[in-house]
Amino acid sequence: MEENVFDKVHDIDLKKTMETSYIDYAMSVIASRALPDVRDGLKPVQRRILYSMIELNNGPDKPHRKCARIVGDTMGKYHPHGDSSIYGALVNMAQEWSTRYPLVDGHGNFGSVDGDGAAAMRYTEARLSKISMELTADINKNTVDFSPNFDETEKEPVVLPARFPNLLVNGTSGIAVGMATNIPPHNLQEVIDAVVRIIDNRLEDKEETTVEEILDIIKGPDFPTGGTILGKRGIEEAYRTGRGKIRVRAVTNIETMANGKSHIIVTELPYMVNKARLIEKMAELVRDKKIDGITDLSDQSSREGMRIVIELRRDANANVILNQLYKHTQLQDTFGVIMLALVNNEPKVMNILEMLHHYLRHQEEVVTRRTKYELNKAEERAHILQGLLIALDHIDEVIKIIRGSKNVQIAKQELMEKFQLSEIQAQAILDMRFRALTGLEREKLEKEYEDLMKLIGELKAILGDEKLLLAVIKKRSW
Repeated sequence: MEENVFDKVHDIDLKKTMETSYIDYAMSVIASRALPDVRDGLKPVQRRILYSMIELNNGPDKPHRKCARIVGDTMGKYHPHGDSSIYGALVNMAQEWSTRYPLVDGHGNFGSVDGDGAAAMRYTEARLSKISMELTADINKNTVDFSPNFDETEKEPVVLPARFPNLLVNGTSGIAVGMATNIPPHNLQEVIDAVVRIIDNRLEDKEETTVEEILDIIKGPDFPTGGTILGKRGIEEAYRTGRGKIRVRAVTNIETMANGKSHIIVTELPYMVNKARLIEKMAELVRDKKIDGITDLSDQSSREGMRIVIELRRDANANVILNQLYKHTQLQDTFGVIMLALVNNEPKVMNILEMLHHYLRHQEEVVTRRTKYELNKAEERAHILQGLLIALDHIDEVIKIIRGSKNVQIAKQELMEKFQLSEIQAQAILDMRFRALTGLEREKLEKEYEDLMKLIGELKAILGDEKLLLAVIKKRSW
């Protein structure tokens, strides 16, 4: 007899189900898609692309690889979403007008400031840029945690070591559920100088670094497309509270021609303004007679730089028309700053000082873990060298034991008992080549052991002294 389908129907509370499902969805978007981590300034898709390229050995000193290969690897191993979203993130990281310091070195058509899309990924090629190697530096030295990927067949980094404060340097934008982030890019040297100031204050036992000190070093955003920021109020508000509005104006110049006519030359645009759409908007304003006095618009941009030429009537006042263009077009634009990022997987709006402190804490953890890794490796090698030097001091007895043993296992056991060696040391002696018996080789081993003991002492000192650790972080800053 057929089972009644109504037996499988369950009564549920729709309100509770919707709340649970929506919160799960919202948290997924917030933590795993739209918002960057405060430590490395990357969203999951960006981190996964960069890590895939590291695994492909696709560094700046290697040839470019097809973007289709990079996208395929990222999608198959770490990011089980659409290839267009992965390729879009890859393209964005390669565009000089979108990313202040591009993390990907693109080869081929990666779009334009006019809003043209990139060529299909089967045509374009890419590799990591030099600066992105600093984001992934020492990743194989146990500096960060790894977690299983979506099907638990691979491991992926939870965060990158990030040797520079990428969140502030390259900025980011993203819309999550019920919240958004919009962090402007900054000058690399200024941001690093700010981190160094915080370190110096701690090294000299001064009072806590203030926002005022940071404002003296980081003057404001450094947009890849240039432009002029109007006033400091918006910048200060954004840096102190995490939210603010920064007004950005295009860089223009009024030129008077020999025939008496004036031209307005635009050489830099506000960040994220589409040049083609801007010119269309100007043409609409002239057509609708909202602006009077413009006779011609031409885009003379080239590889040398941007150049929009606005020709004016002889009797037109160039300054009046320019002010009208500022008012009605994106020649003057507002950048709404929302400095929101994930701290311990929770979204938080921070001021600029808090962001720098979170980055510095991350670096302390990275350098501590790297130092422990290097100390462990150095102690392992020193342990082996100790055994080799003991063997060289008693080389005749060692040779006698090896020659008199029936097999390797017996030889190893006798060496361990005779000279109180560990199994690793005994194995290293058995693997030793005859050339190690020469005086020169012995000197090399002694020198290596001496250097290792010195290194072990330095590494232990770093782990035992917070100020030495901070000095190492400062030295690693460029």
